[in-house]
Amino acid sequence: MNDRVAIFIDGSNLYHALRANFGRYDLNFTEFTKRLCGPRRLFRTYYYNALQDPTQRAEGHREQQEFLNTLRETPYLEVRLGSTKLAPGGVPVEKGVDVMLVTDLLHFAWNDLYDVAVLVSGDSDFAYALQAIKNMGKHVEVAYFESNISKDLLNVADNKHLLDRNFFKDLWARSKKPPPRRRKGRRLGGLVPRIGSPKLENPPPPQV
Repeated sequence: MNDRVAIFIDGSNLYHALRANFGRYDLNFTEFTKRLCGPRRLFRTYYYNALQDPTQRAEGHREQQEFLNTLRETPYLEVRLGSTKLAPGGVPVEKGVDVMLVTDLLHFAWNDLYDVAVLVSGDSDFAYALQAIKNMGKHVEVAYFESNISKDLLNVADNKHLLDRNFFKDLWARSKKPPPRRRKGRRLGGLVPRIGSPKLENPPPPQV
């Protein structure tokens, strides 16, 4: 297929959904984008998130920088970063992230740089922007988690990608280590005494 695909990733939405559904977020973005794109031609992937403020969360900022450095090694992927501001009560909120995503979505469609837009998000705020690019003759697809999706997004999407456990099979950057095997007790005549069990009065001789 010759359709050009542009992928737009709501980074915060994806991160929290991965943590909530799978307890991990070590996603291999190269393989993730390949699975979303399929046999079509990838134009580019855009990842949007808010930059952590090092004065507020130094450790979180350091971890995010390590993640972003790895992310920037992904072929044909651009990172777009907004900022965080403290709301009343000292709660950090994202600033400018959604605006950047919508601006790129519309700008690239207007300049005919893609045929299909794939949005990785469940946020209803993007529904009207998707409808706008559909009106330009583009196709829109939504990649979503069942526990975190707006009906408005699903209603406007031409095609949908359910991000479930089966979708993420073989897409993790590292394999989870199997739980350590329990060490077997030393056998005495076929018996394995447990901790706290009565002492054997006349244990049988060890087998040779």
